[in-house]
Amino acid sequence: MSFSQKLAAEGLGTALLLATVVGSGIMGETLSPQNSGVALLANTIPTGAILYVLITIFGPISGAHFNPAVTLAFYLRNEIEFKQTLPYITVQILGGILGVLLANAMFDLSIIQISEKARASTGQGISEIVATFGLLLVIFGGLKHRANQVPMLVGLYITGAYWFTASTSFANPAVTIARMFSDTFAGIAPTSAPMFIICQLLGAALAVLVARTLFPKN
Repeated sequence: MSFSQKLAAEGLGTALLLATVVGSGIMGETLSPQNSGVALLANTIPTGAILYVLITIFGPISGAHFNPAVTLAFYLRNEIEFKQTLPYITVQILGGILGVLLANAMFDLSIIQISEKARASTGQGISEIVATFGLLLVIFGGLKHRANQVPMLVGLYITGAYWFTASTSFANPAVTIARMFSDTFAGIAPTSAPMFIICQLLGAALAVLVARTLFPKN
């Protein structure tokens, strides 16, 4: 595959992921305005499902990172070249923002919004470390032992992590940045985003260290 094809896959995949995350959040909150548990379930299932689909179809093209933390982790493991890293991260962030704007438009909301939903507790920060750490271990372990099962493993992990983490498992700096642009169920206030991103990168770095022992490259 050409590098332009890889970038297109990363950008489009991340856009579709964020359109699903935000769109399903809006739908869940609209249909169950008085029941946040049902709204979260309506947000969770489509996210896990779309990850399975997107990783399956785009994985053979770009690796289906859709996540700067994943891209940086692969760089640290010498599995992606430095010259590819920044372009990957750039299109992931831009694609994610476009996906959120698309979700806003599909539900007849103001296309450009700034979220006011604060997510700034210590527990949520710890949750993002755990969520991202777990995601990277799932990816590395899956690639080591069951490469053909990675789409399902990632989809199932995120489905579970939505519920066992206090942050609902963003686990992705591009997702965090993009979700600032929708003041809906899935949004995050810009003041909360830096902590989330720092914790996500810390979780990814810890996963790389642990993976050196548990899932060494052949």
